[in-house]
Amino acid sequence: MNNDLQIADKILAESRVIAVVGISPKPDRPSHYVAEYLQQHGYRIIPVNPVCAGTHILGEHCYATLTQAAAALAEQQIRIDLVDVFRKSELVEPIADEAIAIKARAFWLQMGIVNEAATNKARAAGLDAVADRCTKVDHARWRAEQAKGR
Repeated sequence: MNNDLQIADKILAESRVIAVVGISPKPDRPSHYVAEYLQQHGYRIIPVNPVCAGTHILGEHCYATLTQAAAALAEQQIRIDLVDVFRKSELVEPIADEAIAIKARAFWLQMGIVNEAATNKARAAGLDAVADRCTKVDHARWRAEQAKGR
């Protein structure tokens, strides 16, 4: 198993609360249906999208920023484990900075999103990080492997 797969599996196994940055309220968008899939498989989804802030997506309050989401959850003694990013590659470095600042455990750039500066920064701060991978695809693979006893 390559290192990215091992890291992805570790992230999926250890995460419970996932902030989905760039989530869309539209069910046909990947950010929405991937988040819905994760929610259906036991993860708590925290929507982050400044355009939708104050509304609800997938039954959860949507926040404008990771910082706002983390502060609201901290009042309930809940921590964001994973920051799952659906934004253009050139826009993700500030999101990595925010993920580090809120002390997330992991940073995930979805399929087609690559920003080495952002992932390297996250790793240097102690976060597990992967890029250009889909949480839905990797979760389905990981579950199948778990079922086979690997």
